[in-house]
Amino acid sequence: MSEGPTKPASENPDMPGSPKPAAEAASPKPAPAPAGDAASAAPRPPAAAAKPAAPKAPPAPPGPPDQAPPADLPLPAYVTAVQSGLTGAVEQVSFWVGDWTVIVAAGRFADVCTFLRDQPGCLFDYLSDLTAVDWPSRPDKRFDLVASLYSTTLRQRVRVKARVADGEAVPSVTGVWPAANWLEREVYDMFGVTFTGHPNLRRMLMPADWQGHPQRKDYPLEGPGELLMESPQDWLKARQAAVDADIE
Repeated sequence: MSEGPTKPASENPDMPGSPKPAAEAASPKPAPAPAGDAASAAPRPPAAAAKPAAPKAPPAPPGPPDQAPPADLPLPAYVTAVQSGLTGAVEQVSFWVGDWTVIVAAGRFADVCTFLRDQPGCLFDYLSDLTAVDWPSRPDKRFDLVASLYSTTLRQRVRVKARVADGEAVPSVTGVWPAANWLEREVYDMFGVTFTGHPNLRRMLMPADWQGHPQRKDYPLEGPGELLMESPQDWLKARQAAVDADIE
């Protein structure tokens, strides 16, 4: 059965030799990429992730805040006595966890201690402790020198604190309490704080030729040899050599 007249080739796009539509014929085919650009055309691997930055060391503690007493808390009689009796000696009064502290100038440390021992309303006849604290982040007044006092007669306590610069000398209180002799020597040995008027200020725990002061917070963890030599063993050998030379 006839399917009807066949369209001429010029009108039938499916027949070979028939011309393409104008739009299709006009669109050029994309040119193949040159062989040299094959690598650049390939997908690149993702860039390596950046390494996280090393964590920064926490800042050094700035030192104790020395809390002021509450406004409604009256000052003890021995605090007001030293404030009025030694004008300008007390720089600050602190109260923390039930303890009173008078912060004084380093040069007036012995004067304040003598006053607190002798005045009738004070009578702090017992030096229970004398020590120091190192705050390297406070370069102008690096050390806190702290004396803990107790009155065996009036049963009251107070602390006397002085902020001391590195290399600054503090008047000795060995003439106020003889027990301060050993305590001041320990502070000198461990922290390097010196005391004027001390009868025998020398090392007590470390050898006389020991390098540095072990309780300072910047004291090297590797030991004394780290200060001047690469190895502590080298320092010990040099020290032994000096001893052998003296014996010979």
